[in-house]
Amino acid sequence: MRQIYLVFAGILIAVPVIFSGLASPRSNLTVSYNIFADTVPKGPDTTTPALKTPEPAKNDTEPPARIDTLGMTTDSTGVDSLHGPKLSKDSLDAPVAYKAKDSIILVIPDKKFYMYGTANTKYKTMEITAERMTYLQSTGIMEATTARDTAGKPFGRPHFKDGGQEFDSDTLRFAMETKKAKIYNTKSQYGEGYVHSEQTKRLPDNSIFGFKNGYTTCNLDTPHFQFRARKIKVIPDKLVISGPANLEIEGIPTPLFIPFAIFPITQGQRSGILVPGYVVNAQKGMGLENGGYYLGLGEHFDLTMRGDIYSYGSWSLTASPTYRKRYHYNGGMTLSFANTRFGDPSVKSEFSRSRDFRVTWNHSMDSKARPGINFGANVNFGTSSYNTYNVYDYATRVNNNIGSSISFSKTWQGKPYNFTSGLTHSQNLSTRDVQIAFPNATFSMNTQYPFQPKELVGKAKWYHKLGIGYTATLANSVSFKDSVFGKSKMWDALQSGMKQNIPISFTIPIFKNFTLSPGISYAEYWYTKKTERKWNPNKRVSIDSLGGLDTIYTQGFFAARQASASISLSTAIYGMYIFPKGSKVKAIRHVMRPTLSVSTQPDLAGNAYYNLQYNSAGDKQRTSFFTSSSVGVPSEGRAGSISFGLDNNLEMKVFSMKDTSANHEKKVKILDGFGFNGSYNMLADSFKLSTFSLYARTNLFDKINITASGNIDPYVYNSRGKKLDRYVWNTGKFSPGRLANATIALSTSLTSPDKKAKAKQDQLNNIENTESTDAAFQAQQRQLQAVKKNPGEYVDFDIPWKLDLSYSLTYSNTISADSGGVVKRFTQYLTFSGDFSLTPKWKVGVNSGYDFINSQLGYTNMYISRDLHCWQMSINLIPIGTYRQFSITISPKAGILRDLRINRSRTFYDL
Repeated sequence: MRQIYLVFAGILIAVPVIFSGLASPRSNLTVSYNIFADTVPKGPDTTTPALKTPEPAKNDTEPPARIDTLGMTTDSTGVDSLHGPKLSKDSLDAPVAYKAKDSIILVIPDKKFYMYGTANTKYKTMEITAERMTYLQSTGIMEATTARDTAGKPFGRPHFKDGGQEFDSDTLRFAMETKKAKIYNTKSQYGEGYVHSEQTKRLPDNSIFGFKNGYTTCNLDTPHFQFRARKIKVIPDKLVISGPANLEIEGIPTPLFIPFAIFPITQGQRSGILVPGYVVNAQKGMGLENGGYYLGLGEHFDLTMRGDIYSYGSWSLTASPTYRKRYHYNGGMTLSFANTRFGDPSVKSEFSRSRDFRVTWNHSMDSKARPGINFGANVNFGTSSYNTYNVYDYATRVNNNIGSSISFSKTWQGKPYNFTSGLTHSQNLSTRDVQIAFPNATFSMNTQYPFQPKELVGKAKWYHKLGIGYTATLANSVSFKDSVFGKSKMWDALQSGMKQNIPISFTIPIFKNFTLSPGISYAEYWYTKKTERKWNPNKRVSIDSLGGLDTIYTQGFFAARQASASISLSTAIYGMYIFPKGSKVKAIRHVMRPTLSVSTQPDLAGNAYYNLQYNSAGDKQRTSFFTSSSVGVPSEGRAGSISFGLDNNLEMKVFSMKDTSANHEKKVKILDGFGFNGSYNMLADSFKLSTFSLYARTNLFDKINITASGNIDPYVYNSRGKKLDRYVWNTGKFSPGRLANATIALSTSLTSPDKKAKAKQDQLNNIENTESTDAAFQAQQRQLQAVKKNPGEYVDFDIPWKLDLSYSLTYSNTISADSGGVVKRFTQYLTFSGDFSLTPKWKVGVNSGYDFINSQLGYTNMYISRDLHCWQMSINLIPIGTYRQFSITISPKAGILRDLRINRSRTFYDL
C-alpha cells in the first residue's frame, strides 16, 4: 500500500491507495496512476521548491470528483460514461505513463504534479528519468532536476531519450505539446563523438542548438581533449557543425584554432577527401602519403584513390575500386603505379629510377546466385622491385613469393559431369622467375558403374563395383624472367598440351580385414611443341670456355601414350600395450596401415625420349622432348613395379583428473603419422629401386606442431658424380643410402588468457556471418593493410603477452654431375613475433627472425604502444636491413578523427 498526497484548501492530506495503471490526462482532473515503490514514502523533502498553497474552491457545495474503475472521471452532473468526459484545452493527445520510487504529490487546483525518487515519465516516443520531476498541466512543461545527498553531492541526473537521441543533464525542461526542450549542462553522444554543452535548445525536428560547447570522442565526464566552440548545431544523423573552435588538452587551451568544424555522424556511404600524412624519407625527401579521395558511387560500387608525392621527384598512385551485388557477388581491385627516383639526375653514376606496378584483384560469388556455377579470383601480380620501394609491412617484405588464381567451375545438376577452368600465376621476387598457366581447363566425368542395377536386390556382386571414369585436361604454361614479360622470348617458352585419362577400377573386400583394388588406366598426351637440346662444341659460354647446349623448338602436333594395370592391397593392424594398474599411463595403441600394389605398363612412350649429350666428354642421358610440358610426360620403358608403403599412428591413454568421465582417462597423440614409401621396378634394365620417402608429423601438448620429411637415395655414385647401378649396402656399409634432402619444421603459439575473448569471438563471428557486400565491410578489409604496416597502432591491451615461434631446418646433399663433388647445404631459420605489457597501458612488441647459418638477424620490426584512453601513441622501429625506418604516431582511437593523427617518420634505404 502506498500514499498519494492531495492538497485541498491549503491542507496536505495523505490518502492510502492501492492501484496500478496508465496515466492518461485527457481532462484537467482526470488522473490514473502507476506507482512502484519499495520503500515507505518520505513525502516532500526540504530541497524541493515550496508548494504553492491552493486557493479554496469557490463553491464548497460542489461534490468532489471521483475516479471510477475504468479510469474515467465523472462528476455530480452525471456525464454519460459511455461517451466519455469533455476534454479541456490543455489536454494531451496521448497517454502519459509515469511512476516514482518514493512518492507523488498532486496539487489539483494548480494542476501540478511532483514526483520524487527515480521518477520516470513516458509520453509517445519520449522518456525522461530523473530523481525529481515537476509537471505543470496548464503550460504542458515537464521539469526534471537532480537531488543532493546528505553530503551535498548531486545524484539522479535527468536522462532524456527520444527518437534515438539521449541526453544527460543537470536540469531539463520539456514541452509536451511542442516537443521543444531547454537543457542545462548536458552531455550527449552522436556516433563516436560526445557533445558537452552549458545550454542546449532542442527543436521539434530534433535539431540541437548548443551554447558554450565541447566536442570530443573521449567518453569521460571530464574529457582528456575537446574542441571548444561557443555555438554548435547538431542535425540528427547528418552533421555536427560548429563555429570557430579551439583545441583543449586536459583543460588547457592550445594554439590550434580552426575557423569552423564539420563532424559527420551519418551512417552509410559518403564521398570525401582523404587527408595525407606527412613523412620524411632520407632517399625520397619530404613527402605526403596516402592522400586522396573516396568516391561513393551508389550501393554497388565505390572508388578510393590515393597518392604519394615526395620532394625529390618520387610519386605513386593507387586506385582501389570495389563492387558488390547482394546475394550475387562482391570483389575489389587495386591498381598501383610508382615512380621512384634516387640521387641527383645530373650525376648519372649516382642516379637511379625504378618504375613499378602492382595489380591485385579479388572476386567471390555467392553460391546461391547460380547453383552449380562458381567464379572466383585472387590475383596478385606486379614487378619484383615494387615491394622494395613501396611496401613496408613485415609480413610482405619477408615473403618473396606471390601468386594468383582465377577459377570458373560448373557442375551439371543431376549429371556426373564437371568442368573447371582458370589461370594460375606464381612469382619469385628474389630470383624474378615467373610462371603463368593459362588457359587451363578440365572436364571430368564421375565414376560410373555400368553393371550396377538401379535397384539392387540381395548381396552385391563383385562386378557391380566395376567403375569407369574420364578426365580431359587442357593446359598452357610458360616460365620466364619478369624482364621479358610480353616479349618474344616469353612466347617462345610457351608450352601447350592436352591429356586424356580413362581409369577403370573396382574394389573387392577379402579375408574380412583386407581390401583388394584392381584397376586399369589409359592416358593420351597431345603436344603442340617439341623441344630438343643438342651439344654444340663451338658455342662460347664464356671468354675461356667453349661448348654448350643449343635449344631447338619445333612447332606441330605430337602425341604420346601410356597404359597401365595395377592391383593394390590394403589393411589396418592394431596393437595395444596395457600398463599395470596404478600407472599414470594406461595404455599405448599403435595402428599400422600397410599398402602394397603391383602395376605394369608397356613401353608406349619410346618416341617421346632421346639421348642428350650434356658435356664434352660425351656423357649422355635419356630425356624427353616434352620435359617442360604443361601436361606432363609419360614414363619411358616397360615397367613392372611393386609399390609399398607403411603409415603409422601412435597414441596413449593417460590418467587425468580434469576428465569428467568415470575412468578419468585422456587420449594423448604421440605421433599423428609417420612412415615411408617406395617402389621397385622388376622390368627395368637398371636402377630398379626408387628412392625412399620418409615423413612424420605430430602435435605435442596441443601446442607444438612438428613436421619432418626426407628422401634417401640407395645408390652409389662414382668420383665423377655419376650414379651407378649398385646399392650402398652392397659396399659393406650398414646404411639404407644417402640422405639426399630433409626438412624439419616446428611452430607454436603461446598466449596469456584474454578476459574478453568470448565477447571478441562473438563479434568476430558476427562479422564473418555478415553478408560481405557493403562498402563498410570492404573498408574493414582495406584497414587490414594498415594493421600490417603499423602493428604498434593496433595492439590488444587485453592480452598481457603472446609469443609466436616458427623454426625450420632444411638440408640438401647433392652430387655434381661433372666433378663428382658433394655439395651440402643447410638453411636454418627461426621466426619469432610477440608482445608483452610492461604495464596495463604500455605494450612492447617485435617481429623478427634469426638466420643461424649466416649468424644474423632477419628483417626486424619493433614497436612500443601506449594506451592514452581516447588516444594512442605508437613508436615503430625497423633498425636493420636494406630498409630502415623510425616513426612515432599519436592518434585518436575514434575513426571519425583518424585524420587528426600526428606522425613523424624517418626512412632510409641501402641501395
